Order: sequence, then structure tokens, then C-alpha cells
Amino acid sequence: MSKLINNKDLSFLLYDVFNANNLSDIPAYADHDQTTYDSVIKTAQRIAEDYFANHNSKADEHEPQFDGEKVSTIPEVKEAWKHFSESGLLNARHSYDDGGMQLPALINSACCGLFTSANPGTAGYPFLTSAAANVIQAFGSDEQKAKYLPGMFNGRFSGTMALTEPDVGSSLGDLTTKAIPQEDGSYKLKGQKMYISGGDQDITENIVHLVLARVEGANKGVKGISLFITPKFLVNDDGSLAERNDVKLAGLLHKMGYRGTTSTVLSFGEEDNCTGYLIGEEGKGLGYMFKMMNEARIGVGLGAAMIGYRGYLESLDYAKNRPQGRKPSSKDSSSKPLNIVEHADVKRMLLAQKSYVEGSLALCLFASRLVDEHEAGGHADSGILLDLLTPIVKSFPSSYGLKANDYAIQVLGGAGYIREYPVEQCYRDNRLNPIHEGTYGIQSLDLLGRKLWMKNSQGLQLLMERVQNTLKQAKDLASLAPQIKRYQQKLNVFSQVVMQLGQSLQSGKVDETLANSALFLDMMGKMVVAWLWIEMASVAQQKLGDSSNQEDQDFVAGKVQACRYFIEWELGEIEHQAELLKSLDSTCADMQENWF
Repeated sequence: MSKLINNKDLSFLLYDVFNANNLSDIPAYADHDQTTYDSVIKTAQRIAEDYFANHNSKADEHEPQFDGEKVSTIPEVKEAWKHFSESGLLNARHSYDDGGMQLPALINSACCGLFTSANPGTAGYPFLTSAAANVIQAFGSDEQKAKYLPGMFNGRFSGTMALTEPDVGSSLGDLTTKAIPQEDGSYKLKGQKMYISGGDQDITENIVHLVLARVEGANKGVKGISLFITPKFLVNDDGSLAERNDVKLAGLLHKMGYRGTTSTVLSFGEEDNCTGYLIGEEGKGLGYMFKMMNEARIGVGLGAAMIGYRGYLESLDYAKNRPQGRKPSSKDSSSKPLNIVEHADVKRMLLAQKSYVEGSLALCLFASRLVDEHEAGGHADSGILLDLLTPIVKSFPSSYGLKANDYAIQVLGGAGYIREYPVEQCYRDNRLNPIHEGTYGIQSLDLLGRKLWMKNSQGLQLLMERVQNTLKQAKDLASLAPQIKRYQQKLNVFSQVVMQLGQSLQSGKVDETLANSALFLDMMGKMVVAWLWIEMASVAQQKLGDSSNQEDQDFVAGKVQACRYFIEWELGEIEHQAELLKSLDSTCADMQENWF
């Protein structure tokens, strides 16, 4: 088994659960089939294992340095970038006309997950670049596309998104970076941005920053925000580099994880000569940037799932090969020690990890399938469901992938928290994901305060249709009957909570209802992932249940057992959450500043 992923699990999810082969019914993907998909995934896995995994710990130990003039990274990072860009993966999802592969989001996500599992820090550079290029492709002018996209697609240029400011944080409506219109149609930018991943490096010739700023005189709040292409080096019409732009690195930030990706403080316009180019229309910048942010939120969820998956596989391998201790009933000290995978508590921690990371991966791939159905297939319902689920896709893996890494450390015992073993780095890397692209609290406010009720809750109705279809398909499987019954009971509880919270919001109790939104996000995340576990266990039995192959039998049994664990051990927590949510419990909200 690869240390990056269980390939049998990935194939099962792609082709059995999410029916990747059916994507060829969408005209944009008509040229593709399982052979081409497998070929791309195989190439991605080879590059990930050979050029990303080989320096994961080295890039963590030798993080980027800034000598006051330039940033330096270890040579392996540039080598990895070279192989990634030459493979065509930077441009994989774009059209043939743009030199891309027209690769479905579902398959592209599978590839991206391999790189994050191998090396989250180095993988950050190409992922940010692809996302920035997608924004320019979607909203930029023809001139902007011609000038910047070729370099971003072939690896000469990288990309970033520059949103956060030192005194603003997540409250983007309060940003102060300003843009002053010039006679030639460009703008002069002035301000500072912070926590900008990939904001400076020595890997590419140029860096294309997408910068949120307020045009001088524009309205306050989010409606006054515009988006600007602001390259490190200005670019000539033929794509060659011109003079250095007035974008300066003020310093590097030193993170606990993802240490291979530079985290920067950038100053724009220190010398009043920072040139930026407006994307689209003034005042619509946040809407444009949300394309990148929503894409990045799915990417963060996928990354968290895969870092959790990597830790799970590492701890599973350790548990299978580490002899220590005996059964509590064994009194013979001369008997042979058991491998720790035989101990009940280790099984508990491994089973929890399996349920979290395989469930999280399924969630992220499901979201990617919805992207294909909506963007390439033109199915509006898939886009509505994707909007509803995006906060969950970002947040559930970020929370439970990290919890899986915590268990992985515990499985290794003393070896778990030393740097000679990889699981402590997995934990540190994954700890950033609950903050990346909007904190857990922000995602929960988005879900309960907005997404759940959009279009008269059509997204929730679409989700429930899929859930009921799964339950119907699985109703004759005796092995899942107890779990389906338990799930239906919890589904009734969940529905009651949604109804009561909706009534509370309509009655004007906005602050009281949203005070415990994080509880609701966790509850709904568990309901969605439990549904996916029933789907996975059901499909596994239907597709492989009659196989005489022992590996297939073990795979099916593992899926059924993980489904059983998640529903029996994890889903039960929603009863208490429901009580707190329905009562609008004010324990936390009533706490006063001076009482801390």
C-alpha cells in the first residue's frame, strides 16, 4: 500500500461511489474514460512520491529564509515545481484551446490529494497558482488572460491571493488598502497584506498577486472592494518581464506547519509606484475573489482529509509492526507480545481515524463531482447543493482530519511526538487548516446564517433527496439495518433542529440563534458524513460483496465496520447538541469579558 493513500479506496470512491466514468456523458469530458483518468492519477502519484514526498520533512526543518533582499528555499522545492508544471497539472482543468486537459474536477481533486499527502508545504505553490489563474480566466479581460495565463499555466509565473491585512483579519469589509486610478487605466495600490502564502519565493520568474483593495472614494464595506492583478514584475505584452513593481516583502512569518510554503507580509506602494490592473468592474472584487476562495475551501478540506489520511496510514503501519504488551486476560509474561494493532484501544483509535479520513475524502470528492455537474454539465441543482455544503466540506475535514492526526500520535506512543517519525509533522501541518480560508466560526455563520436558507432551503431539500435515495437503496442490506435505523432517528432530530432554528431567525432572534452556530456546523457535518458512510458501505457490498477475493472481502468488511463506528460512536453526540441548539443556550454568549 502507498503511504500516500489506499489506492483501492481511491479507485472505489472514484468509479464505484461517484461514477467517474459517467462524466464522459458531459460533452467537455467526452474524450475521457477510466484509462485516461487512471493514467493522469498514476502520473500524479509518481511525481508526488518521487519529487514531493522526498523532501517533506526536509522542507519542514529547513523552512524558507529571507536575508533582507531575497527569499531562498531548498532546491528540492524548485525541482518539484518543475515536474508538476511540466506534467500539465497546473492547467489540467482548462480547455484544450488553452492548452489544458479538460480534466474533471473529480479527477483533478484526486490528483491534488496525492500531492498534499506527500508534501503540503510544497504543494501549496501550484495549488494557489491554479486557483489564481482560474479567477483571471473567469473574470479577466482578454488582454489580461493573454498576458498572464500562459506564464501561470507553464510554470514561469506563480499566483497568490492577497486578502488579509494586519488590523483587519477576516473582516474584509474593513480593509484599508487603497487603489488610485491612473490616466492609462491602471491603478496605484498602497497598503499592506499579511499571511500571504507563497507571497515571495525563488521558484518562479514572477508572482501574480490578486489583491483586494478599495478604489479611492469607493463605498465602505464589502460593496466597495475591487480586485487587482498586481505582479511582482510588470509583464510586457509578449509575456516577457518588465521592471520590478513596487511590491516588497516586509518579512516572513514562521508557522507551526506548512513550513515549506512561505507565509509573508507584503507592502504595496511603499514608494508610491505599485501598479495594479482592475479585474472586471469596480466594487465587485469580493465576488470575483470568492470564486478562488470557494475553490480554495474545497481544497483546504481535501488537504486536511489527505494529511489526516497520511497520518492514519503511518499509524496503521506502525501498529501492525510494533509488538508490545498482551491481552488483559493473559497472565503469562513469557508469552509472545502482541502487535499493538491487536489491542482494543488501539483498534478504537485506528477505527476512528479510518472513519474520519475516508469519510472526509468522500465528502471532498462528492463536492468535486458537484463542481463537474454544475460547471461543465450545466446542472443548476448541483451548484445549489454545492453552495450549501461548501462550509461543511471545508470545516469537517479540517476538524476531524486533525483529530485523526492526534490519534495517530497516540497510536505511536512516545514515537509519535518525536520528529524522527512523520505523524507529529502531519499534526502541525493540519492544525493550520481549521484557520485557512475562514475559521470554523466563520464557516458556521455562513452555513446557519445564510446558506441553509438560500432559495427557500432548496439546497437542503436536494441533500435530503440524495440521503433518502441512499437509504432506499440500502434498505435490504441486513448488515446495515441497525445503522440505517439509527441514522433515521438522528435525521428526525436534525430536522427538528433546523425547523426550530429557522423559526427563531424569523422571529428576530438572530444573535441568539447564531451564537451556537459552530454546534450546528458540527451536527450537520456529522449527518452528511454519516450519510456518505452508509452510501460507501452499501455500494461496497453491492459491488464487491459477492467477491471470492480475500482483499475484496476485507475491504467491504472494513467499510461496513467504519460505517458502524461512525454512526454508533460519533453520531450519537448530536442529541446533546440538539438540546443546546433548540434551547438557544446562552452559556457562552452570556460570559462577560471581565469574568475571564
